[in-house]
Parts: sequence; C-alpha cells; structure tokens
Amino acid sequence: QVQLVESGGGSVEIGGSLKLSCAASGYIRNPYCMAWFRQAPGKQREVVATINEQDTDIYVNSVKGRFTISKDNAKNTLYLQMTSLKVEDSAMYYCAAGGTTWRCQWTYWGQGTQVTVSS
Repeated sequence: QVQLVESGGGSVEIGGSLKLSCAASGYIRNPYCMAWFRQAPGKQREVVATINEQDTDIYVNSVKGRFTISKDNAKNTLYLQMTSLKVEDSAMYYCAAGGTTWRCQWTYWGQGTQVTVSS
C-alpha cells in the first residue's frame, strides 16, 4: 500500500554534495516517522537521520552539521541533503517510514540508492 522510491544517488568527490529524494505513495496515519538509513559493505545498517510529522529531526553524530533531512508534504517527498561528503559516507542509502507508538516503526522501505564518495 505504501511505497517508497529513492533517487539521487551517484558518485561524488570528497567534499562534494548530493541530494537524495524519496517519493512516497500511500498514507500513514499521524503521528509518523521517516528516516534515511545507510549500509556499507561489511557494516551493519545504521540510521542516518529521522524526521517526524512535526519536522523534528535527529541525526547520527557522524553526519551532524553536514546532512539535513527534510520533507515536502505537498510533494509527498523526503529529502536528504548531504554536504562535505567523506569516503565513510559511501553506502547504500534507504528511505524508511512508519507510524509511531512510543517510538518509530520502520514498516516501509525503499529499494535503496547508492552513494559513492571518492577522490
């Protein structure tokens, strides 16, 4: 019912910028959460940033000050603006969404979009 489709990934140089998009279809009852996760080869998947229906955002320490999560409700789209990219940021990035009880429920997932950072 709810579908998420990521786009915007690619190869960028160290220090560069990239903006990811996640187009959502369907409806999730308020309150809800949306997030960007990433997973690099040989590493566990980690949450990069989360945002709720009130636009409250939270970031993993490694991207604070460099990444910005946002959403456009009219377009039903989630974004991740990434700047000052590092090699360590290279990963498959996934969009996720779900309702909340006392915490976010990651019920829906996109297919992922690859981000590769190199010199």
